[in-house]
Amino acid sequence: MSKWKHFIAAVLLGATTQAWAAPILSFSTGPAAQVGSTVTYNIAIDDIADLYAYQFSINYDARYLRALNVTEGAFLGTAGSTVSGVLGMDAGLIDFVYGSLLGPIPGASGSGLLASITFEAIGAGTSALSFADVIFLDSVGDDIAGLTALSGQGVVLADPGGPVDVPEPASVLLFGAGLAGAAALRRRRTGARA
Repeated sequence: MSKWKHFIAAVLLGATTQAWAAPILSFSTGPAAQVGSTVTYNIAIDDIADLYAYQFSINYDARYLRALNVTEGAFLGTAGSTVSGVLGMDAGLIDFVYGSLLGPIPGASGSGLLASITFEAIGAGTSALSFADVIFLDSVGDDIAGLTALSGQGVVLADPGGPVDVPEPASVLLFGAGLAGAAALRRRRTGARA
């Protein structure tokens, strides 16, 4: 009877470990960029088993960022020779980023960097970065189940040498007068209660 208990415990532990270690595709964003500079965002995969090939597209806000290039990360290459590329880069869309191993070999397992994307920061603001058309395949050509694709964001700050909004003196005086009036009203209410 004791052997059955250990067997059942091992099966349950294995099942919960698989559920906990679902693969995650994500952007690792760095510090905010300045308008006119370039910024690189890495795309990482975590906790994946037998990754042979992948593809995805990336949506971003073209008011703040302009895609310059995509380079392959080192993760897939840990399992063998690879081929990678991008189908197209339009305003707001990097279409069909792909990578694949070559030949009949097992896929890559673990965590690592799939790709890096370099953008030019063209406007001050925050751009959502999101995945679309995500497909991950194992070494026998089956979909890798349970993959979660997380969105990210790119932050672009205004040029530090550019114009800065300074409140007009009349606005500051009006705000100060409002604060003084609120303080006097509060003092009067407190004095009436005493």
